[in-house]
Amino acid sequence: MIARHWRGWTTPENAERYEYLLRDRVLPGLSAIPGFAGGHVLRRDHAGEVEFVVLNFFESIEAVKAFAGEDYTVPVFEPEALELLSRVEPVANHYDVRFSS
Repeated sequence: MIARHWRGWTTPENAERYEYLLRDRVLPGLSAIPGFAGGHVLRRDHAGEVEFVVLNFFESIEAVKAFAGEDYTVPVFEPEALELLSRVEPVANHYDVRFSS
């Protein structure tokens, strides 16, 4: 199992729209990708901006590549997301899931 971790920030004014985009379009769309194993969206309102942490799980690195492409460390964005985000982490990090409870 592979965990894909990425962060992005938005303004308080755009936070609800971005959260809606992730919850109602992005994560449901990922479920159509073979090997997608679920995801979580974390939100933190802090210091005048809103941070989102997106944690997606895939069965293998091949499944990650089916989503993100061969250069899978590059974050993938919906065009609308780029309009809502004020800054982004330039790299998506990947971790082997060793255990969960």
